[in-house]
Amino acid sequence: MSKTVEFTDSNFVEEVENASTPVLVDFWAEWCGPCRMVGPIVDELAGEYDGKVKVGKVNVDHNPEVSVKYGIRSIPALMIFKNGEVVDQIIGAVPKTHLKKQIDAQLA
Repeated sequence: MSKTVEFTDSNFVEEVENASTPVLVDFWAEWCGPCRMVGPIVDELAGEYDGKVKVGKVNVDHNPEVSVKYGIRSIPALMIFKNGEVVDQIIGAVPKTHLKKQIDAQLA
């Protein structure tokens, strides 16, 4: 079972901006090919960082408020939040090793 959380317009502030741990957010859509490549990697990271980093996804088609608030223009877009602020952003499909490096930098 995936440890990935579904973030929505209605729960984003509570789940992401008010989180006590860093949060990796994957902004995606079902029709996006590169998003389908990144999705399984994000699911793996959710398991690997369980208890250290909250990992979740925002479907941009179903949650326009959050997508507009954070200026999402290209997907997949991955953002790392810490203390309610965006501390890192990755646009496009990138290797798992790159994502792990970005996450680990926020845990140091």
